[in-house]
Amino acid sequence: MSARGAKKKKVTRQSRSTRAGVIFPVGRMYRYLRESLPCFRVGLGAPIYLAAVAEYLTAEILELAGNAARDNRRGRLTPRHILLAIANDQELNQLLRGVTIPNGGVLPRLHPELFPHVFKNKNKVDSSSAQHHRNPAPLHRRILKPLHKATTTKKVVAKNQGKGKATIAQGSNANDGFTVLSTKTLFLGQKLEVVKTDISTMNCDAIVHPTSSTLSTAGEVGKALEKCGGKEYTYALEDLRKKNAPLDIAGAVIMPGPKLPAKFVIHCNSPSWGRDGCEDQLEKTVRNCLSVADENQLKSLAFPSIGSGRNGFPKQTAAQLILKSISAYFVSTMSSSLKTVYFALYDNESIGVYVHELAKLDGSTS
Repeated sequence: MSARGAKKKKVTRQSRSTRAGVIFPVGRMYRYLRESLPCFRVGLGAPIYLAAVAEYLTAEILELAGNAARDNRRGRLTPRHILLAIANDQELNQLLRGVTIPNGGVLPRLHPELFPHVFKNKNKVDSSSAQHHRNPAPLHRRILKPLHKATTTKKVVAKNQGKGKATIAQGSNANDGFTVLSTKTLFLGQKLEVVKTDISTMNCDAIVHPTSSTLSTAGEVGKALEKCGGKEYTYALEDLRKKNAPLDIAGAVIMPGPKLPAKFVIHCNSPSWGRDGCEDQLEKTVRNCLSVADENQLKSLAFPSIGSGRNGFPKQTAAQLILKSISAYFVSTMSSSLKTVYFALYDNESIGVYVHELAKLDGSTS
């Protein structure tokens, strides 16, 4: 049989994008590279790599923007949602720091000078110092000098403790309150503060207790709360176990804090390091705690170092995940009753980690 009579098989042509398994056009990327870099040789793998990277970044931004639109109850993506998605992600924010998104708006930046309650305390301190000095000192001395006096500091602490605030300067007496080591103000106005204290003695609206599914008090925070609350705390926790145990992983439940300086205690079942999806579960745990606090219209919340104790999380990893989750929660919620979030720590290693990670947190004004 001659070869003339044999039919040729039809070969279906495939584009470079189909053969590479990407959606973005590889051929167009190759043409752009040739036009922009005429003096260099462009390999066959360069446009494929560029198309894959551009496709990944686009998918990542669209996913985060979709989450922001869904949280704001919108069915269509707008440039505002894209701006919030980029500002919320630390790596994307660093990559696109010099990029301007048209019609995306701006991130609110509120200076502390715009809040009257900040200067209200300062004015009272100035008036007390003016009574002792006929010739008033310069402004910076009038504000800073009373903070070195023990009597003035105690008055400020006692007044602010009733409001759930911490304004002790560094070097003040720990018995009068707690020492603020680092402060960061998010672009929506919420304050994140690292304080050195025992969390069971904090005077705030609620404190977080990392526990297990059975609401155990075997951890350091649980033992401190049980010791400070006494029998009334134990009875209230037993009633909570009957109603809510076993608690799911990343779940959170609230109860009153009898005999505690805090009004409420939020128990959360934090995940253990090494399990599948433990990082996502830790972020979900933090979000659930914040959501429970918002449901009860709380204004201040204190976190210990969740996950870095018996759960085995590296302290730096846990701090990064917790700070990222808190920042993302406030961006997605846009309206929250929480005004101050404390990180109540006691060991120097954890304090150093949180102070360092808090300084790297974006979307702040201080």
